[in-house]
Amino acid sequence: MSLETAKRVLRIEAEAIAGLIERLDERFERAVELLYGCKGRVVVTGMGKSGLIGRKIAATFASTGTPSMFLHAAEALHGDLGMLTGDDVLVAISYGGETEELLELLETVKRLGIRMVTLTANSRSTLATASDVTLDIAVREEACSLNLAPTASTAAALAMGDALAIALLDRRGFREEDFAALHPGGQLGKKLRRVESLMHMSDDLPRVFPGALMPDVIYEMSRKGLGLAAVADEGGKLLGLITDGDLRRMMLKRKKEALDLTAAECMTKNPVTIARTELAATALRLMEERKITSVLVTDGDGLLEGVVHIHDLWTLQLF
Repeated sequence: MSLETAKRVLRIEAEAIAGLIERLDERFERAVELLYGCKGRVVVTGMGKSGLIGRKIAATFASTGTPSMFLHAAEALHGDLGMLTGDDVLVAISYGGETEELLELLETVKRLGIRMVTLTANSRSTLATASDVTLDIAVREEACSLNLAPTASTAAALAMGDALAIALLDRRGFREEDFAALHPGGQLGKKLRRVESLMHMSDDLPRVFPGALMPDVIYEMSRKGLGLAAVADEGGKLLGLITDGDLRRMMLKRKKEALDLTAAECMTKNPVTIARTELAATALRLMEERKITSVLVTDGDGLLEGVVHIHDLWTLQLF
């Protein structure tokens, strides 16, 4: 019985969201342009379940590059109206479009010249007619067995809010690095870390000149403890790489004479490299694809900047 109920709820909510697609028109485009042109903040407001949905929509706006906040409509009537400025755009959520607390905000909203987008099921409601743009979030039925509790309607409102936020993200040209800057903490922040924040550089970077003899190469590899040595010229240009695996194979093949060889004679030319601005997750994927444990970091001119080791990525829990 519970499974059947769950399936019915999910089907109704899925149909409610899908129903929004065919009703999207130029009003959505106008809403996006209005929000994009906002010089202040996008202020989302609502009451009850719509208010809870509004909090999430405001958070999604903020995390995708649109300065935003949630304004509790009732609290606004008791002093929080001072949070509003004429540069803001108000996004009001009210399924019926006649929520009393939201209607009481209209006088201040109009006095300040604040533009307004309303998400509602009633295009003839007071809120809708007072708005610059109205977006239709009507649903055929609620998923509640009594057809009373806001379920499909709140799912539709949330989906419309997400559509606005992501359309704005694309309109702004919001990129991965912008997203990373707004999400420095938690697992998401770790996945968006850049190679430059993890790489070993300067004195921590094992580096030898092409004319260095193998005893010096071995010493540098042992001293830095990364199991490799980058070979670069005096100008910093990367020439090749010697790993501890290369070293073992060379010692087995050349035996005693191996110690008389230079780094240039033993190195692997054209080693795998990555830019410092790439994501740590990209470095990990590169290591997995090439079956290597480290990757050298170079700039656009091929100058050696650092090295990132797989051990550095373990701390990020990207696996």
